[in-house]
Amino acid sequence: MLYKAIYKIGVAVRNPSMIKIFSFLKESDKWSEKRLMDYQFERLKFMVDFAYGNTTYYKEKFDNAKFSPSDLINMEDLTKIPFLDKTDVLTHNTQIHTPATSKTFTAITSGSTGESLAFKRDEHADSFNRASAFRGYSWYGVKPWEKNGYFWGFNFSFSKRIKTRFLDTLQNRFRLFSYREEPLHSFVKKLKKTKYLHGYSSMIYQTAKLINRSNMSKPAHIKMIKGTSEKIFDNYQEEVKKAFGTKIVSEYGATESGVIAFECPEGNMHINMEGVLVEEIENEIVVTNLQMTSFPLIRYKLGDYIQLAPESKQCKCGRKHRILEEVTGRIGETIYGRTTEYPSLYFYYIFKNLSNTHNIKLNYQIVQNERGKLEVRIEQMMLESEKEKLKEEFLAYFNNDIAYSLKDDCTLQTSNSKLKSFISHL
Repeated sequence: MLYKAIYKIGVAVRNPSMIKIFSFLKESDKWSEKRLMDYQFERLKFMVDFAYGNTTYYKEKFDNAKFSPSDLINMEDLTKIPFLDKTDVLTHNTQIHTPATSKTFTAITSGSTGESLAFKRDEHADSFNRASAFRGYSWYGVKPWEKNGYFWGFNFSFSKRIKTRFLDTLQNRFRLFSYREEPLHSFVKKLKKTKYLHGYSSMIYQTAKLINRSNMSKPAHIKMIKGTSEKIFDNYQEEVKKAFGTKIVSEYGATESGVIAFECPEGNMHINMEGVLVEEIENEIVVTNLQMTSFPLIRYKLGDYIQLAPESKQCKCGRKHRILEEVTGRIGETIYGRTTEYPSLYFYYIFKNLSNTHNIKLNYQIVQNERGKLEVRIEQMMLESEKEKLKEEFLAYFNNDIAYSLKDDCTLQTSNSKLKSFISHL
């Protein structure tokens, strides 16, 4: 009851509109596809009109494209609106912001794929994003104030560590800082009363392996394990289920867009249609935030390759929210052969083929230090037959333009506790 009270006080102070938004999202969770689409279109029209009337950037951009908000008659007219990309939001940051009419929070992207972006997120949008995540939690019977374990590394100063520990305490949260025996045993002891875990999927997986290899008692009351910010390898799930009793579910989103999709108990990632409008254009995600007025993002190229499920696909859970089939990789990362360049997306297909066709499930990391050469790191110890299949896949995608060295049965490297599947030093 103490942490529930602290949670409610925190919400009242920081996110006063969140409770009302959460109630709305719980209701819209049951909406028909048509009602969801109608709501999206109404919010889209509002955002387009608002951005045009309140920002110098969108007014000029729309005028140059000979587009007017009144041209938006139906959803098909969305294609008339020009795209927005990372360069735009960095270069025209001030012009995209609207005059502050309510409390705002400074949001900063990680900068893991380039220059970091800072922008102001209004209280309504911030509350909507939190409520969207908590709706996903509710699908698993999780209350946000329940005891939770957090896998999120950092490298802070002493004062910031103290602040982090204090904020963790207020949120009934504890986190794992390293895999050394002493902190790991301390972390596992706290799991006995823990209801959910969340954070980097690679850290969750590594902790699961350590628990399974030891004589540590395993937690019995975990209701949800949420992985975010990283790829969840198929091979993670067996280890995690063995250690914690349940698999990792996926939350997909970004600082700019907020929560885009959340995986339901039936295993499908449902798009947060009340919060975002998602387009798939040449396998690239284009997202419109339908709630943030302080920094409107309309048809924003987020930088990920995705695959939407067919509109006809229905989930057994009964939700009519569109399904996101896969997030397949980052855009813009290039593999350099001796004579040709390739998208890093090739790695996704190579290892997906190995899994789907040959049932070879591998946790991998690729490093490139020079043109035409790759270092392939595999966590598992591979059989010779598996190595041969891997060789065949590389030949199929790269011919003889790229040579690779293989290191199996090795530890994959992380940066600030985050695992990247492709690291290029070129």
